Amino acid sequence: MSKEPLVLITNDDGVEAEGIRELIKSLSGLGELVVFAPDSPRSGMSSAITATIPITCTLLRREAKLTVYSCTGTPVDCVKLAVSEILDRQPDLLVSGANHGGNQAVCVHYSGTMGAVIEGCILGIPSLGVSLADYTPESDFSETCRLGRVVAGQMLKEGLPRGTYLNLNVPNLPRVKGIASCRQADGRWIREFCRTENPEGKPYYWLAGEFMNLDSAGTDHDIQRLSEGYASLVPGRIDVTDCAFLETLKQWDLRI
Repeated sequence: MSKEPLVLITNDDGVEAEGIRELIKSLSGLGELVVFAPDSPRSGMSSAITATIPITCTLLRREAKLTVYSCTGTPVDCVKLAVSEILDRQPDLLVSGANHGGNQAVCVHYSGTMGAVIEGCILGIPSLGVSLADYTPESDFSETCRLGRVVAGQMLKEGLPRGTYLNLNVPNLPRVKGIASCRQADGRWIREFCRTENPEGKPYYWLAGEFMNLDSAGTDHDIQRLSEGYASLVPGRIDVTDCAFLETLKQWDLRI
């Protein structure tokens, strides 16, 4: 008899965050769920790993078809440790989130949520990031997690090409218009720090900033789709080679 799908769940907001609690409830019934998440928030970790100190994990609870661990490491540490040391088989699916805040456009490069997704993809696991594109404390994760289950269920059915992962962002609406498959927008952060001074007059800086959309190549990108009331679903790849420019690069005179 074949086993039920094994679904690994992680995040970067910490194992007790509201987003992951809602995601666990939403994914219930898809298979055997194993949660392996940081013991406290690790936002902005990208693909960071812990290399100079040991990490530990703690079993928090075990229920029918649900096991929950916390880990002292980063989101990527969580994926690595779970797959290599804790689980008795390769997960059929990895879902990271639901993140409290969007991971659209270039945010994918900073996000611990997406760092875990990329690591899962490297390990050959079909992997999905789920994010609520809203930072307010009263954010409602129900629609985000409902759509996360829709995409996760389809991934279990269809699979993904090796080296490809998915990034789902959902606007903070009671009901979205649909899920729009699209590309990642072009943009960057500006005015990234807020400067202040301590009582001795020494300056220090808080991370702040605002996102500037630089995309002029049409509208079929995640920022536009989110603004229109759709959830955005962007496929990403581990191989970041610029294949188009590679042909030009081969023509450079690089003799040494």
